[in-house]
Formats: sequence, structure tokens, C-alpha cells
Amino acid sequence: MTRAVDVVVIGGGVAGASLAYFLAERGVTDVLLLERETQPGFHATGRSAAVLSELDPVSTLQELKVRSAAFLRRPPAGFCETPLLEPSGIMILCREPLWGALRQGAPLIEQAGTRMILLSPGEATARVPVLLADRFDGAALLPEDGHIDVHALLWGYLRHARRHGVEQRLGVEVRGVRVENGRATAVVTPDGEIAARWVVNAAGAWAGHVAALASAVPIPLVPHRRTIVVFDLPLDTRAWPMVASDADRLYFAPESGGLKLSPMDEEPMEACDPEPDAVAVARGFERLSRLAPALVPRSLRRQWAGLRTFAPDRVPVVGEDPRVRGFFWLAGQGGCGIETSPIMGQVAADLIVEGRTQRLDAGQLSPARFAE
Repeated sequence: MTRAVDVVVIGGGVAGASLAYFLAERGVTDVLLLERETQPGFHATGRSAAVLSELDPVSTLQELKVRSAAFLRRPPAGFCETPLLEPSGIMILCREPLWGALRQGAPLIEQAGTRMILLSPGEATARVPVLLADRFDGAALLPEDGHIDVHALLWGYLRHARRHGVEQRLGVEVRGVRVENGRATAVVTPDGEIAARWVVNAAGAWAGHVAALASAVPIPLVPHRRTIVVFDLPLDTRAWPMVASDADRLYFAPESGGLKLSPMDEEPMEACDPEPDAVAVARGFERLSRLAPALVPRSLRRQWAGLRTFAPDRVPVVGEDPRVRGFFWLAGQGGCGIETSPIMGQVAADLIVEGRTQRLDAGQLSPARFAE
């Protein structure tokens, strides 16, 4: 046994980093954060579209986003040197029957804390003139949402956790989880075992693999590839909001003088370092040609892909495993791990420190919902 800590966190992405930060804020500093790669945030965190969009068809996810927004807009003093959130706006294009349902639910959405402006097709095309107005029935503009500085957020979590005494080790692979009498007691690394009162599974696309090492509840978490491309345009896009259309299966946003676009592909696959999907990009541009033909590029500046990992109900999994005590899930964030990391980190810290939380109904996130 090489050493012992109170909490060992497996995974140095935004989930593990946020938990380390909020544990340290609660005075729990005997924490060791382990990351297999040689830099934190290498996989999903570093490849995200990096936006706050407080509108979500899954009510639990919308609640998590709304409850995280205050931290992103007004982080604690000294947390970062630059703003975490640029309120560049999110404009969501809708067709019926979604448009009618959104108009009906607008008062409740605003009561929950999200500012939303409903736009006619003409008003939407006035903001983004390349859109064809006959392709949608209306749009919801979230003027206070927009781009998140992922680098500032991730390193804000890590820097402050480290200042409080949290240790962070990179390039360390967890190869096993020791379980004794139904409780996780240690993790196994190439350098030896690390005993811990809590073993936290924040391993992103590899969370299912880590859970199997502990013989925890076999939650069928599935990573899905998503591709993003960036290209140049002979247009000034700087004042545009991000535009998303579920009906057309794409979104785009200003990026470094050009445009960033995703065909919103969701290809299930094993955990890996994924390559961009050229076929998905081509199909996305075909759909783009029907929504905004002036935007279809002749060449790409760069492209990348990342994995978004979902539980079957597409809701994150947060809480102690019902089968293995001391084994804690912080996984399945899907495509909203960055924008929900403030509330997810706080809820996870509450559950580890106190065994309960007053911030929301933790049962809707609990791994126990998959126990049967």
C-alpha cells in the first residue's frame, strides 16, 4: 500500500476537477485526482462546443443548467482572471409542433430563471440573414447564454483545489479497484495501491470500464462520437448568436473569424480517441444547404471529434453505488458536462460530505435507478 487518502477521484476532466474544487471549498482536502492522460481535460472536456444553453427537452438537464448558470456568470472572486461566459446568445430554430409547445411553456421557463425571447422567422433572419425563413416556424433566443471559456473554467477548478491542498497526478492509469466486504477500499495503479474512503468514478467515456473494475452496478453508459468543423467565410459573423436546429440536425456559431459547425452526429462506439466523421460532415453540409445555403464551405480550416457519454435515460449518474459502498459515480454527463459542472460538483460534494443535498432532488441522478 503506497499511500492513503480520504477521496481518490478517477478522471481529470471537468467533472473530476469541479468535484475536487467543491470538496476543497468544504474543507475536504485530502483528495487525490488521477488522470490517465498527460494533461487534464484531454478528451470530452477539451473538445466540447463549450456553450451554456439553458433550454433542454430533458427537464432534469434544464434544471441542472439553470442552477449552474449563476456560477458561470458570476464566479467567486479570484476564481479566474477572465469572464467564464460570453453572453453571445443562443438561437434555437423550431418547427411545429415544438414551436407551439415552446410558446405555451415560455412563462414557466422564464419563471425558472431563463431569459428567453420568442422570434418570428422574419425576426430571426434579421439577426442571421443567411437563414431561409421558410425552413422554420419560429425561434427561441437565449440572449444571456453563450460561449463558455472551458480553459478558464477547468483551470480555475484545478488551480484553487491545488491551492487548498488537493493533489493532482497526471499520466496515472487506474487498473483496478479493490473491494472488501462490499466496500471500495483502494485503487490499483502501476505504482501501487492507493487506499481511500471514497473512490469517485469521473472517468467520462471510460466510466463503465472503471465501474466494472469495482463490480459496481452495470449501468450501460454508451459513448457517442460528435464531430465539429471550423471553416472560413466571406462574411462577418461576429455578431451572430449560436444557431441550433434540431430539425436540421446541426448547429453553428462564430469561431475565430469564421464559423464552427457540428452535424450533431451521435455514433455509439467504445471509449477511444475518436476521429472526425467525414460522412456525417458531408450530410450535415447537405442539410445546411437547405437551411442556409450561403454558408456551405468549399474547404475546412480544421476538424475534430469527441465522445459524449450517455446513460439510457440521458440523465447524469451521480451518487454512491447501491452495490459497492464507497464507490461514487460522477458520470454520464452527455453533452452538457461543462455547463452543468458547477451544480454537479456541488451536489457530488454534498453527497460525499453529508450523504444528502438540499440543492435538488438527488434521486433523479442516483445510480440506484439502474439497480434492478
